[in-house]
Amino acid sequence: MRAKKPKLRKPQPDARYGSEQLQRFINKLMLDGKKDLAARIVYDAIEQAGEQLSVEPLVVFETALRNVAPTIEVRSRRVGGATFQVPMPVRTERKEMLATRWIINSARSRNGKDMSTLLMTELVSAFNGEGEAIKMRDNVHKMAEANRAFAHFKW
Repeated sequence: MRAKKPKLRKPQPDARYGSEQLQRFINKLMLDGKKDLAARIVYDAIEQAGEQLSVEPLVVFETALRNVAPTIEVRSRRVGGATFQVPMPVRTERKEMLATRWIINSARSRNGKDMSTLLMTELVSAFNGEGEAIKMRDNVHKMAEANRAFAHFKW
């Protein structure tokens, strides 16, 4: 058991927009330590999405993340020898992390051209409230709604 909780490290804000959230997204997209490539992909994707929707690029990114982020999820809780799926609210950091992960995974799972185009397509569809990442959020919400009877086990 740890003596203390580790301190959360905040990333430096990204160079172009000054957003820590965008920097975390870039870090999550990065493979094999190629941060410049990941940053170029993300910047291209949000700029293309901004042009397509005629909205500010950072607004597109933040709105897409907000739309995908779940508000409630199920967590396993063991009560009296039985395990129940108990619906619980999602912490802010976890909301952002889940939304980031879902957008990136659904962009990677799409067939097609280069990653910036795939990511742009996923961000636009998330901005509009549709797409694979939104389906993942809806599945989590449906699961929580189905297990609402066990909400009294939350503590």
